[in-house]
Amino acid sequence: MRRRAATLWVAATLVTAAGQLAAEPVAPPATLPGSAELDRLAADSRARWAGSPHGLMLARILPERLKPSELPDPASRGARLTALYCVQCHHLPNPAMHDAARWDRVVARMVPRMQGKGNMGQLMAEMMRGPGGPAAGAARPLAAPTAQETREIVDYLQRHALRPAGPELAGALATPGGQMFERACSQCHVLPDPGRHRASEWPAVVRRMEANMAWMNRIVGSQPDPREPRLEPAEITAFLQRHATRGTRPN
Repeated sequence: MRRRAATLWVAATLVTAAGQLAAEPVAPPATLPGSAELDRLAADSRARWAGSPHGLMLARILPERLKPSELPDPASRGARLTALYCVQCHHLPNPAMHDAARWDRVVARMVPRMQGKGNMGQLMAEMMRGPGGPAAGAARPLAAPTAQETREIVDYLQRHALRPAGPELAGALATPGGQMFERACSQCHVLPDPGRHRASEWPAVVRRMEANMAWMNRIVGSQPDPREPRLEPAEITAFLQRHATRGTRPN
């Protein structure tokens, strides 16, 4: 109980705006913040990055696509824990970024960084340095989830993870549209099950993925490489619609 109270106190301290350390101790919250409060804390994190020498790098780790209130089942404990810890150092991840099998490894890689350990751990700790507080310039510790909270975060992400395409799609992937779909989507994650969405929903999803790919593969001022394979979003969309679910969306 004492460890959990300390963790929540650090989390509350971390979200003060523009990299400022809290001047007075913050009482541990009795419960996790709600979605609206987490939206505000996420905005405070962005302001903190703006005052950090590493701010531009942090803003480039993930695209800014979701607010905590827009997560699946946002009032659940898993969603609130995910929002509370993940926005310390980058924008909020979408649970559908990865399939369930991969989320366990991703979270296991992130937790040591929040503890100031491992690859980029020291940089993350340095990012939390700021003026003010009891000792100007002193390092501010990152808040890291407890073992139980880590399990809850992983369970939540896995429940809402990307559902991979099944072996029944193998024949369709041999078609030109299937090859285009596989070439595009496998760059960032496992192939999604076309049945995840209704046919009418896939155009918006493909447009969002196209924007994500452009964001992730470009730096400011860069130009497309003519050697890159040419992807046809319309052809990918048509393939997904042909194999999409009809009527009620599956779980």
